[in-house]
Amino acid sequence: MLKLEDSYIHKGKRRVLIETLRKKGIADERVLTAMDALPRHFFFDSALVNHAYEDKAFPIGEGQTISQPYTVAFQTSLLNINIGDKVLEIGTGSGYQAGILHLMGARVYSIEYNAKLYEHTKKFLPKLGIRIKHFHGDGSLGLGVHAPFDKILVTAGAPVVPSSLLHQLNIDGILVIPVGDRENQQMLRLTKKTEKNILQESFDSFSFVPLLGDKGWKVP
Repeated sequence: MLKLEDSYIHKGKRRVLIETLRKKGIADERVLTAMDALPRHFFFDSALVNHAYEDKAFPIGEGQTISQPYTVAFQTSLLNINIGDKVLEIGTGSGYQAGILHLMGARVYSIEYNAKLYEHTKKFLPKLGIRIKHFHGDGSLGLGVHAPFDKILVTAGAPVVPSSLLHQLNIDGILVIPVGDRENQQMLRLTKKTEKNILQESFDSFSFVPLLGDKGWKVP
């Protein structure tokens, strides 16, 4: 088991990563501060820990990945997080993204489709002092029983924007979701101006693992 030690070497590598993200255009200092504070190597298998501060995605088991730091920073910046925001994260995965949102002062509700990842992350995050609300289930349907949310972040590629997620947003709420095929998706930000007026903005292309579920990709 990986020892949870954050050495000067780790901290130095993290600062280099943060500077790399700045050079790539990430300008939200609140996001960068949170990413500098949360040791990414804590979320890695010991065999891959030396790669934790490369700006790359890596496998975490169960066919899932921990997202590239640039992707985490980009998505989080699009959310315009405010302290106290009630945020639904769809796709808990390793828990790293949830940890960033938590450190930014959000009240995080996170749902994971894979049972093993759900159980692991639910036990692991509290060891880091990260307290969020964990759920196991079909994230493509959102989390209606706890709606509405100020922000919703989808960390898997969807074939379409699930209408259920838009219904679960507060007015002026923001949904950030990658939409496309199984290989490449366009990052979208949808802002709910009124119940019937949704402002949609398109950003760069990314490649995420597929969003599984009733309103996502069907399970093979």
